[in-house]
Amino acid sequence: MAKIILLGGPTASGKSTLSLKWAVQYGGEIINADSMQVYRELNILTACPSMEEMKEIPHHLYRTLKGDDPCSADRWREMARTVIEEVWARGNIPIVVGGTGLYLKALVYGLSKVPSIDQNIRAEIRASMIEEGSKIIHARLFKLDQEMANRLDPNDSQRVARALEVILSTHKSLSYWQAQPEEGGLIDDDVQMSLRIVERDRAALYQRCNHRFKMMIEQGDAIKEVKALMELNYSKSLPVMKSLGVPQIINYLEGDTTLDQAIILSQTATRQFAKRQMTWFRNQFSQWQQEIL
Repeated sequence: MAKIILLGGPTASGKSTLSLKWAVQYGGEIINADSMQVYRELNILTACPSMEEMKEIPHHLYRTLKGDDPCSADRWREMARTVIEEVWARGNIPIVVGGTGLYLKALVYGLSKVPSIDQNIRAEIRASMIEEGSKIIHARLFKLDQEMANRLDPNDSQRVARALEVILSTHKSLSYWQAQPEEGGLIDDDVQMSLRIVERDRAALYQRCNHRFKMMIEQGDAIKEVKALMELNYSKSLPVMKSLGVPQIINYLEGDTTLDQAIILSQTATRQFAKRQMTWFRNQFSQWQQEIL
């Protein structure tokens, strides 16, 4: 029977170190399940594995997509399933690790199947999102699907665009499709899964969040990384432009705040994000085994 290890947990909790240990111990290959580490423009701010770590153990789906090519849970799942099959074919164990709970949930339990989206509609919406911004697209969505519009933050460009393209293509709300039975998950296959969640003391985790971001600024090229990202002129509504630390450093580079203020604001955003992750994992994956670090 094929085996797979899945490891989730909040940012800065030590998932990467633990997954490397397991990869050596069990003969594994590591597969990214972090929605920001999938973008190639970000390395330091997303705490991607180092080049040395990637040479030691095979890593997959890190820095794979361009920042203007947004990833979804469904798309990531398809990419991950392909890599998982390849790892199994080599006789190794896939170790899927990341903090994006929706990605892990989609892989394990499946997703509600939404019919294919008209590519012309998708292209038009994505172009309009860049030209007009997410609030205008959200207003279009509200006219057609008030339920989804009320559920979504107008600034959440990826989900707003998704909801609009679904109702335009299928003439039914995304909420209707989400209510359909989930399918395509590993849980339906003949697979031996080890499901783990990293747990850390909250105060200790917050300290790690603060320290790691400070080190990104002091020892890494985090500011240079954001400068390069800005030069690409990506829409600020794209997910890659909202990654932890990116908006705050942009404000610093544009002269709207000091570097110290940018660091403090980024640390605060990171702690808040870690708290949301912990809550999500505890609510959604209460049956997964805890790895207390």
